[in-house]
Amino acid sequence: MKLYRQFARQADIDTEYNAVLSVPDLAPYIKHDTQANQQTREELEYFPDVKYGPMRDETLDIFPSANKDSPVFVFIHGGYWRSMSSRDFSLVARGLVARGVTVVLPNYSLCPQVSIPEITRQVRASVAWVYQNIQQYNGDRNRIFVGGHSAGAQQVGMLVSTGWEREYELPQNIIKGGIPISGIYDLTPLYYSWLQPTVSLNQYVISTQSPLLQIPEHGMPLFITVGAKESTEFVRQSRDYHASWIEKGFPAELFIQPDKNHFTSFRDLNDPDSQLSEAVLRFMDVCENRFCSDS
Repeated sequence: MKLYRQFARQADIDTEYNAVLSVPDLAPYIKHDTQANQQTREELEYFPDVKYGPMRDETLDIFPSANKDSPVFVFIHGGYWRSMSSRDFSLVARGLVARGVTVVLPNYSLCPQVSIPEITRQVRASVAWVYQNIQQYNGDRNRIFVGGHSAGAQQVGMLVSTGWEREYELPQNIIKGGIPISGIYDLTPLYYSWLQPTVSLNQYVISTQSPLLQIPEHGMPLFITVGAKESTEFVRQSRDYHASWIEKGFPAELFIQPDKNHFTSFRDLNDPDSQLSEAVLRFMDVCENRFCSDS
């Protein structure tokens, strides 16, 4: 009996979806990122722990551009909804701030203390706060883009399917484009994985929190990226999400990053001249000029 697609055993699903198993040793990645995060916070103007809601974890780390009315990049951290924080991804701000972008990293509560739907609520609330307040940090609320890594990429998928006008009484097009990195867009396999005791998936959560099952009627441009050295399933999920977006007639690009794995696919945002930073900036520029006019 198959559990999911061709997988008959939890061990096989864990091999594909537990990214830690895909590298010989996680320690060098942690050491690199810890140093890069600290360097970013020391080098850039930085506003930590700005509240966007009443709960303890509802905070933002904001790295403003030096220029007023700059585009805004909201980056949602990964950690499989159960670990890490916005502070663990400060490094993504360095490259884009240098190129004139205000970068915002929301924090959120973690499973099992809260559910994935509650995380989605918090992340949506953070973007609503950004729309209403980012001008204080040299950001233009009419130029907001959202990105995220791993679980954060799943949250990007939820953000771009949000009914902003219906649910928040905000303009429907407050987000101009999405940049999910190394995401999981169908949560179904995780029900059979080592994560299930922590994230407590059921059919309702899977159906309402899987971006692949929540493609909106009116989509925005997406720049979907994943590392070529990630597992077959991570690459397939990115391909499937891209294909579903295109099938709906929405603009989307898929960039498979050469020589990158799950723990390096977001890192090049630390470098203002990297291929990834250039691609993201080009995507943002195309969105502003071709797809995302307020008119």
